[in-house]
Amino acid sequence: MFRSLLLTIMCGYASAILSSELDRHWVLWKKMHQKVYEHEIEELGRRRIWESNLEMINVHNLETSLGLHTYELAMNHLGDLTTEEVLGTLMGTVVSSDLTRGPPNSFAVNVSLPPTLDWRKEGLVTEVKQQGSCGSCWAFSAVGALEGQLKKKNGALTSLSPQNLVDCSLVYGNRGCHNGFMANAFQYVIQNKGINSDAAYPYVGWRGNCKYSPKYRIANCSSYAFIAKGDEPKFVFYRHGVYRDHSCTHNVNHVLAVGYGTENGDDYWLVKNSWGVTYGEEGYIKMARNRRNQCGIALYACYPIM
Repeated sequence: MFRSLLLTIMCGYASAILSSELDRHWVLWKKMHQKVYEHEIEELGRRRIWESNLEMINVHNLETSLGLHTYELAMNHLGDLTTEEVLGTLMGTVVSSDLTRGPPNSFAVNVSLPPTLDWRKEGLVTEVKQQGSCGSCWAFSAVGALEGQLKKKNGALTSLSPQNLVDCSLVYGNRGCHNGFMANAFQYVIQNKGINSDAAYPYVGWRGNCKYSPKYRIANCSSYAFIAKGDEPKFVFYRHGVYRDHSCTHNVNHVLAVGYGTENGDDYWLVKNSWGVTYGEEGYIKMARNRRNQCGIALYACYPIM
């Protein structure tokens, strides 16, 4: 009985130490990501979600150390959100059921591709952005593709305005912060005969009245094309490595592929996200390539033409 009591006391002491450490890390995490809650009950609920996510991250990384995964996870600014909240607010790519795959691809495929490619090194990719709680991923993906084409065309790398698309492309099937699709965004730019720069039309993270001005038009789009189909919520806490997860679905969401390569024998697509530089590898994720269309990444690959 004494031994049982001693074990109970020791377990309680260890739990107290663990709780104290979690308290400290919770405070540090809130400070780092500037988290402020309206009342104590809300903070308690967010703390429980954070602890659950932290446990999942730690277990996954332990499994990675045992060779069961090819990538690691880390706590980030999304740690106090549930999977449902992330899906509902940050992942806003919705493919129309009557989608037509747009103008035919008139470009010949270059069969002599290099083994690796990183358009960042060629100066075709702007800095990583932060979309906030607005489901405008589709807009950031669209402007990212246009930015690269603009740099190729005139030699100037300029951040274009996702807010322009959020506010102004509703009649083309997009719904501001509630979802949209890259091809619809390109169609708006074509019909609108232009899009403003981010400097002239800054991002605010919610849908407002359309303020597009031809005076500040910085880029245009003549057409767009889809790559042939199939050519190629741990995702939320991705840190580094090649993301290869057999449990992910083919419900597509925003990505901007800016290159490809191979790491430790695993082929990957280099993908730019819009969740800020604290996500993944300074805002990027390496998605598995040649892995039976990992997470549906190659279902609706689309690019603009200037």
